[in-house]
Amino acid sequence: MAKLYFRYGTVGSAKTLNLLAVAHNYERQGKRVVVLKPAVDTRFGTSRVASRAGLDRQAALLLEPETGLPSTLFDSCHCILVDEAQFVSAFVIDQLREITAARDIPVICYGLRNDFRTRLFEGSRRLLELADSIEELKTTCAYCNRKAVFNLKSVDGKPTLDGPSRTLGCEELYLPSCHTHYVEKLGLSAGQLHELLSEPEETV
Repeated sequence: MAKLYFRYGTVGSAKTLNLLAVAHNYERQGKRVVVLKPAVDTRFGTSRVASRAGLDRQAALLLEPETGLPSTLFDSCHCILVDEAQFVSAFVIDQLREITAARDIPVICYGLRNDFRTRLFEGSRRLLELADSIEELKTTCAYCNRKAVFNLKSVDGKPTLDGPSRTLGCEELYLPSCHTHYVEKLGLSAGQLHELLSEPEETV
């Protein structure tokens, strides 16, 4: 039975590079892969799936929140790979879950677990609920050698908790951070952080 995989990590943990390597390995064996990405991710082009290491490829389908996955897209497919899965809707994640059972095709989703306020994204939450396998892709904090667990957002070089949870950017906007430096850079105590995170979320 094929499985639904969720491989998550902070910014800078080589998630897309891992996805592209998996695609390459399948195709080197003569197997067909289908790469999907959310339409909202336009950082490197509308349909381009790109890693910061310079490797890239085109996505076969751009996912909107209400996208119905066409069955014919997955004919003769050996693996489905999803980039930036945190931005994929629960509706689409549910369809991917069904494909693993109905079509016996493994689905591997790569994405962030939490936004810069440490809250779960919709797609990540649904994957944590449904995935057969959950794996962490690790990297170190930008300020020390501890494992990074948070995504620290900065605007004009100043760490912040302001703004919508979905703001596209790379290293100029987000850095991987351990808990100690996340709180330190924001200038917050644990109590203050909890109070701020209890406030209503800002929408996109």
